[in-house]
Amino acid sequence: MNQKLTPSTILLLIVPPLLWAGNAVVGRLISDMIPPITLNFIRWTIALLILLPLGRSIFRPGSGLAKHWRRYALLGLLGIGLYNTLQYMALHTSTALNVTLVAASLPVWILITGRIFFNTPIRGYQLLGGIVSISGVLIVLSHGDWRQLMELRLVIGDVFMIIATIVWAFYSWMLTKANDDPEIRNNWATFLLAQVVYGLVWSGMFTASEWVLTDAEILWSWPLALALLYVAVGPAIVAFRCWGAGVQRVGPAIAGFFNNLTPLIAALMSLAFLGELPQLYHAAAFVCIVGGIILSTQQTKT
Repeated sequence: MNQKLTPSTILLLIVPPLLWAGNAVVGRLISDMIPPITLNFIRWTIALLILLPLGRSIFRPGSGLAKHWRRYALLGLLGIGLYNTLQYMALHTSTALNVTLVAASLPVWILITGRIFFNTPIRGYQLLGGIVSISGVLIVLSHGDWRQLMELRLVIGDVFMIIATIVWAFYSWMLTKANDDPEIRNNWATFLLAQVVYGLVWSGMFTASEWVLTDAEILWSWPLALALLYVAVGPAIVAFRCWGAGVQRVGPAIAGFFNNLTPLIAALMSLAFLGELPQLYHAAAFVCIVGGIILSTQQTKT
């Protein structure tokens, strides 16, 4: 794994936050048109159809789809089945800006999970950057008033997003353990398609439960169709491809700090499309987020 941040690696790690910010805004816009778990299932079904011509070799006899089924089933559960399901559920009760700001705690969770479950030491600059990042999250959750932390009451959407962020931390570490699979080196589409195949099994079960246990319905329209196409192509296929490549180059600990660009972009998009005006405490949170990225970059130069 090359720990150096090259221009191409930086570009790979900037693309996902840009697309994921759009995912949060679009998910908020269509939250009343389609149930959240169903949205995730349809999104990845579209992605599957797009990926089939590119990665169909994964279905040949003896491929890693069956040989490494445990790996792909777990990656599919974490990255496909759970993460965005929880995010779309979060967007039903929380704002796009808050959801992306809560997700800014990702570097902290990556450091914690790496140390506990993947025997990866935490370095000084990483720890400091993580503390700065989590400070930004606390600022937005407390609405800029630290006294409110003592009486903090998270909306259920914020809780869903915290769980989703922990899930994504595990997913990112697992990507680094998949470098021995030749299908990753030879064809990125087969690797992602294998995850989607198993992920849709998980997501299908979750969706079936949603329709059985709730009064779910879909309000079909052209805006919804276009939104589904966007979240399937951009935040799903393109962002997952870029994130996976970036993580395999520099590791999840460094890549995680780039995730903190998401709330910066989401704030601008929310202002433009949702009328969710950023507040002064959001600006303070942004300063912490950018500070965390700068500290992370400094760490890579030492």
